[in-house]
Amino acid sequence: MEDQELRQILRGIAGRNLEERTHWYLPAAEAYDATRPKYPPELVDEVIQSAGLTGSSRILEIGCGPGTATTAFAQLGCRMVCLEPNPEFYALALSNCRLFPGVRVCNTTFEGWDLEVEAFDAVLPASSMHWIPFRLGYDKASRALRDGGRMILLWNKELQPCGAMRDALSCVYERHAPSLGHAEDAITQEAILAGLGGMMLESGRFGTLLTASLQTSVDYTADQYISLLGTYSSYLQLERSTRNALFADIRQCILEQGAGEIRLSYRSAYHVARKLPAAGASALAL
Repeated sequence: MEDQELRQILRGIAGRNLEERTHWYLPAAEAYDATRPKYPPELVDEVIQSAGLTGSSRILEIGCGPGTATTAFAQLGCRMVCLEPNPEFYALALSNCRLFPGVRVCNTTFEGWDLEVEAFDAVLPASSMHWIPFRLGYDKASRALRDGGRMILLWNKELQPCGAMRDALSCVYERHAPSLGHAEDAITQEAILAGLGGMMLESGRFGTLLTASLQTSVDYTADQYISLLGTYSSYLQLERSTRNALFADIRQCILEQGAGEIRLSYRSAYHVARKLPAAGASALAL
């Protein structure tokens, strides 16, 4: 993916009005919690090391969703303030984090959150930074960090069908939604991830970037996979009858070609960067 194409996509996401962004995943919140994969433990361990996090750290999580990443970091015993505007995600996060007394979940947007200046050792947006206007996001995150604090971008790319099943499903997409039938290969995903990390540096607020990625394979049942697809924005935007017909044929294809199961792969990644001293004004131009 070209850099300008990525920037155009991000402008469209962050440019939605605040109400739309807040409620975007409302119809898919429970499916999101049930089917979106966790971040691989070995990748989380690398992040903890790279960011120098300990049990005494204080972390601000932006857009925690149902707590997908929250619980992995909360196991350190650190204190976390987790912001989540979606009311369904907020309720799920409260439930999923109930065993961690150091976690406080707040039902608010990052834009509307009352800034605690230089109060955190790390700011963690896990697959959420692209929902916030970039100038505002990186400026406010920098101001929330103590000197030398770390900005942590954590990502799980969309799960992709593997091997023969990918080819079989391509015919289904041709019938119902050709624009969704393309699979992102490893080169494309790495280019997207590199672009996202580069934009953090381009903000002028952060430097000394550390990054790594990891490929993981998982097996889903047909119903789990359809529930997963229903949590992705491109599918949420489909007209209902088209989505229902597409999902019905995907399910039938998996039953016939995969005996009811599908092997998927996904790439996870992190970007960890240090807050720059006396950070200057943002140079980011999306």
